[in-house]
Amino acid sequence: MDAPLTALFVDCDSYFASVEQHLDPQLRGRPVGVAPVMAESSCCIAASYEAKAYGVKTGTRISDARVMCPGIAIVESKPSEYVKYHHRVIAAVEDCIHVEAVLSIDEMWAWLPFNWREPATVEAIGRKIKETVARDVSPVIKVSVGAGPNRYLAKIASKMRKPDGLFIIQPAELPGVLFELELRDFTGIGRSMEARLHASGIHTVEDLCRARKEAMRGAWGGVLGDRFWHLLRGEEVPDQETSRKSIGHSHVLPPDCRTPDKAWPVLCKLLHKACERLRAAGLLTG
Repeated sequence: MDAPLTALFVDCDSYFASVEQHLDPQLRGRPVGVAPVMAESSCCIAASYEAKAYGVKTGTRISDARVMCPGIAIVESKPSEYVKYHHRVIAAVEDCIHVEAVLSIDEMWAWLPFNWREPATVEAIGRKIKETVARDVSPVIKVSVGAGPNRYLAKIASKMRKPDGLFIIQPAELPGVLFELELRDFTGIGRSMEARLHASGIHTVEDLCRARKEAMRGAWGGVLGDRFWHLLRGEEVPDQETSRKSIGHSHVLPPDCRTPDKAWPVLCKLLHKACERLRAAGLLTG
């Protein structure tokens, strides 16, 4: 018997950049890069899809972005606005289905109730989420929705038809439905992991899906390979227990503040914020 659809994933598209386009109508339809500080030596922490079409992405140096995408609008990030609209998106999704967990400022997932697991029902929920976000938050802030037999594949599905996508990975379609992807499209496979997979003879997603569990364990160097093998087959795998080992905050100093006397107040503020989080988590540090 095929595994049922159990998870729905919501991923905001180019979230920081889309919030900026919502706040400033003159930015809509234009390439936009979001920078932590207005300095040419800084880098983009987000880019709109119009900018991505020119190759601008997270981590692109601002001066390079201007060369790659003439006319790009560079705006300074507004964290408080991103948090405000983050909560509005959560409320909009919650109006459609209970949000099981918020995973980041632009990602969340929901458990599909037993009577809501038919593909047509899941698709209707996805469309309702998109319509509700457009109506209650902004038509400019788009979300992509994915669903699958486990949370991992639901997340992969949410990325397969971006932007403004809606895609369902049905268990009966596995593994072939994944073959259109590249290895690096999978969460958990970065540059170094891709190199290790290549060294194990795994060069395509089809190779990955056909690999034996022992080969996956060898490529990952342990039980993570086993876990990945089961996830790709649509099986539910319990979350790994983790423990927080550090708490920190960072802030990019603008060029005119890169002196000890001007950096000191920022350092003190960051320290106070880190201490607040330590107290909230009931942790001590030395």
